[in-house]
Amino acid sequence: MNAHTGLTTKIARWARGLSTSEAEPQTQKAGAEEGTRESTRNGSGREVERRRQLYNDIGAFLFAHDLDLTPVNFGLALDYLTGNDHEIEKAVRALLAERGHITNVLAEKIIAERHSGEMTVEGLGQMLVSVEENLDRFTRLAKESRASASDYGDALQAKVNDMDAKESPEQVVAALVGLTRSMVEKSRQIEVEMRESQKKTRTLQHSLENARKAAEQDHLTGLANRRAFEARFREEVNQATQNGETLSVAFCDIDHFKKINDTHGHDTGDRVLKFVGSLLAKISDEKCHVARHGGEEFVMLFRGKTVSEACEIVDETRADLASRNLVDRNTGERMEQVSFSGGVADVFSYADPREALKAADRALYLAKANGRNRVESEAKRLIVLPSERRGRIVA
Repeated sequence: MNAHTGLTTKIARWARGLSTSEAEPQTQKAGAEEGTRESTRNGSGREVERRRQLYNDIGAFLFAHDLDLTPVNFGLALDYLTGNDHEIEKAVRALLAERGHITNVLAEKIIAERHSGEMTVEGLGQMLVSVEENLDRFTRLAKESRASASDYGDALQAKVNDMDAKESPEQVVAALVGLTRSMVEKSRQIEVEMRESQKKTRTLQHSLENARKAAEQDHLTGLANRRAFEARFREEVNQATQNGETLSVAFCDIDHFKKINDTHGHDTGDRVLKFVGSLLAKISDEKCHVARHGGEEFVMLFRGKTVSEACEIVDETRADLASRNLVDRNTGERMEQVSFSGGVADVFSYADPREALKAADRALYLAKANGRNRVESEAKRLIVLPSERRGRIVA
């Protein structure tokens, strides 16, 4: 089964599931109550409803434009409707304003143009081939250098052995000078080639470093992206486990961000994201790491900090943001208060560290439900003592 068929099947199942659930009679009340309890255990009802509505909106968008059920189209609809990728959202808006509809070909073109500057698998493969070729060249030059030195020594020894008493000192010196000149010339050629290889190697190192940064950095805020956070999360769990330290995780989400975009435009929305990111970046250090998790959501790790201490740090930044009088650069008018809500959880309060991410997300939605512009913490469920963390290194 290919990726397109797999996604199509999943969406079809989801659609049938919705139709079936709407047609279920009241006689299945017990099952519905069990589903409600399960929803409460796994997260807030608000989050479940939000995701359900998002699925409905994506489906409506795809069917309204008669788009095929492919990963490309599904991803484009998701980015457009949620604002996760502002460049894609802007491109779709512009296209709809110009043509009124979008086609499969245009959707693929938008995605291709959006990722044209990113490192592709083919580009990375070519870079690796260049690295291998350069290493082979270095190896060859090193062998040639050693061989030349050996040949020079052998030639000198042979000349000494073949010296005839009849040869004048001038003839002997001339022969030795000739051998030395040959060796010097060969060494110079090898040196030039090695310098050229070193230059190419430095260029490749620079390209690989740029590719790594591009893969792990959020292009808008300059913060680490979700991919980089996932790697950092594993590292920090392992480090905290080994050191017997506490580890807290926090999610922050800008309040009413869609309204900011709708009211002031996406350029202003981007500037708000960058500003909030810069405020959060100020609290980062070797034990505190900040990343953009996607859209208007940020995530932080606090090694060596308890939940209450992490809450206090996040809340200070929240209060700082809420006290700012931001101005729309396009109009010069003062914007309504910009704030964020936060949720914090103790990573080692859960048998599986990744459960703490869900816990922090639940705490975030609790903050939203309680009025926004506040920070909440998830109640501890399972306390795992430092002595019990052994063997729980995250791979």
